[in-house]
Amino acid sequence: MTELTTDRLLLRNWRDSDREPFAALNADPAVMEHFPAPQTREQSDGLIDRSIPMIDERGWGLWAVEVRDTGEFIGFTGLSVPSFEAHFMPAVEIGWRLAKGAWGNGYATEAARAALAHGFGPGGLDEIVSFTATPNVPSQRVMQRIGMVHDEPGDFDHPRIADGHRLQRHVLYRIDRAQWESTR
Repeated sequence: MTELTTDRLLLRNWRDSDREPFAALNADPAVMEHFPAPQTREQSDGLIDRSIPMIDERGWGLWAVEVRDTGEFIGFTGLSVPSFEAHFMPAVEIGWRLAKGAWGNGYATEAARAALAHGFGPGGLDEIVSFTATPNVPSQRVMQRIGMVHDEPGDFDHPRIADGHRLQRHVLYRIDRAQWESTR
């Protein structure tokens, strides 16, 4: 099992004890503001159920994130393969979702840097992308802090979001191995 550690965080595989706090996080309207809707418990559990074998098979995936000093589960960060068609596919995406109580501590940036290092190191990836709805400025700031570059011509309308929906338009960020190495 692949685990990543930072000064303050542990990125690890999922535990059954993560299910309840993860479901609460995914049901929180503030956390899910930049998604079409909060998730049901079934949807939340499904994400965990899909993540566990991906980490086991690939050595990377969407890891559960906990604060090392307290053991508190605060969300996820990691790498995944998007499951929709887009002009930039195939691709590996970096993403994160943290509980509101964990915001403002630099945890997303810290965890994302560890995931990038794993992706470009043992993961052997050449490029990693990230994308979010245009209004999600906090996530765009994390992308910038970890060295990603906005690929403005690559911005796109997410195919799983209805035409005209306020979250349909997405920004695309990229980082390749050489760019990542220059930011270390």
